[in-house]
Amino acid sequence: MSEQYTYAVARIRALEVSLFSNAVIDQLIACQDYGQCLQFLEEKGWGDSETSGNAEAILTREEEKIWEVVKELSIDMENFAVLSYPKLFHNLKAAIKEVCTSDNGLHIFYDDVEISGSEMVEIIKEKNFGKLPANMQHAAEEAYEALLHTRDGQLCDVIIDKAALDAVYAAGTASKAPIIRDYAESTVAVADIKIAVRSQKTAKSIEFMKRAMAECSSISVDQLSKAALSGQDAIREYLLGTAYAEGAEALADSPSAFERWCDNRIIQTISPQKYNAFTIGPVVAYVIARQNEIKTVRIILSGKLNDLPDDSIRERVREMYV
Repeated sequence: MSEQYTYAVARIRALEVSLFSNAVIDQLIACQDYGQCLQFLEEKGWGDSETSGNAEAILTREEEKIWEVVKELSIDMENFAVLSYPKLFHNLKAAIKEVCTSDNGLHIFYDDVEISGSEMVEIIKEKNFGKLPANMQHAAEEAYEALLHTRDGQLCDVIIDKAALDAVYAAGTASKAPIIRDYAESTVAVADIKIAVRSQKTAKSIEFMKRAMAECSSISVDQLSKAALSGQDAIREYLLGTAYAEGAEALADSPSAFERWCDNRIIQTISPQKYNAFTIGPVVAYVIARQNEIKTVRIILSGKLNDLPDDSIRERVREMYV
């Protein structure tokens, strides 16, 4: 195993140097306006000759570059399935909504995953659920029937989002790589905590929460959903007794502090991987770090576009990997 990753990790080490540090993120926030931000990104090598001046195209190109690097390293893509599930299940959700409702063309699809948007729409149109990966089939059929008969878009979302979390967790459990196990555990737990916080605010029933949350070993779905019924203080009290105590503090602080903590928690989970030179750890960590970087840049660009003060943008910004 170790030999296999020596070259890959050396290549990733060279690429990590160009990851944005907190200092670079500060420089980006300090840009005077949206246009200057784009210029700054282009000077840092973001995008390519065809994306000049177009933020969405620049960010999409950066996302593509991540996977181009991974393919060059000849590492089995199966190792990254856990990272592609959110996009794959998003395509399923968008396809079901397109087929079951008349709002065609309103949905965004990802094409850099196992089943592209157009393929997904065909599968759903023909109710050919058996063509989907095993971990999607049941949820696809259930969500399709639910939307068709109840017209309840939220119920459709809940069914598919829960299946996506279950898929992430199963991939984590099955993986021999500690980083994928840790990433899956943190991802599912943080998602469950977000569901509890949102459900508490919107007065959802315990049945709704249990339907939406995915089981994992570091959080008790039962205790978390009961806490959410009692109020935000009860959620915080429950979290203080878990590995996610910092989330309780962020929750007390502000909604944006809590959102930021959710993403930072994932980066904190993967950071120790920098030092595991002979495993796939640093490669997976690099991919997650790049995705986090793109998400952070998107938050800053959106803030600049909406003329938010720098302090307000800084409040929303994620922790960097380097």
